[in-house]
Amino acid sequence: MAENWEFLRQVPVFADLSPEELQHIVSLALLRRYRKNMYIFMEGEPGDAIYFVKKGAIKLFQVLEDGREKILHFVQEGEIFAEVVLFEGGPYPATAETLEDTEVGIIRNADMERLLSRHGEMAVKIIKVMSRRLRQAQEHIRDLALKGAYGRLASTLLQLARDYGTPREDGVTIDLNLSQQELASLIGTSRETVARILSDFKRLGAVGVERQRITILSPQKLAGWD
Repeated sequence: MAENWEFLRQVPVFADLSPEELQHIVSLALLRRYRKNMYIFMEGEPGDAIYFVKKGAIKLFQVLEDGREKILHFVQEGEIFAEVVLFEGGPYPATAETLEDTEVGIIRNADMERLLSRHGEMAVKIIKVMSRRLRQAQEHIRDLALKGAYGRLASTLLQLARDYGTPREDGVTIDLNLSQQELASLIGTSRETVARILSDFKRLGAVGVERQRITILSPQKLAGWD
């Protein structure tokens, strides 16, 4: 892990630490590599570590009583996840699965707690991450309750573009390889419904789709459904 310490500056939680402090993080962190569609941890397993993404992307999801998958959110390079068990303890509340080949850093909770006792600003940053995700969860619950499938998908695509978008000449591409089933899981509908809505959005010139990458061509047209 020592040769990767400069990367830690790109993780907002660690951005303000000195080189010496970052080296201390390096001494605590384990680096692991996962292939696409591998599980990092499962819902219900003991929550004993906090994670951050060095490379790749991850989805966090829960399995509903009827066996369907409910995606909670996605995690990209530079973001932390499983932070809730750092303060709460107990089991992981969701399953983490890679969307592509991924490298993650792992810091055990006991080590992280000692680190936070010396760097209170890091604790504040982690709490801000948790607050942002709570706000997104509340907005998602509102969308599920108040919007139809078209509105939910439009709102979700716009949010993904804000969080994971890369500007292109023709629009903003969401830098996540998302299947129609994953989008369906995210907005609480069927894959067939997502396929039909995406087809309509494409026909209207609102989005483009190529190899599971979605480009927002006209945010204004999507906002009309939001």
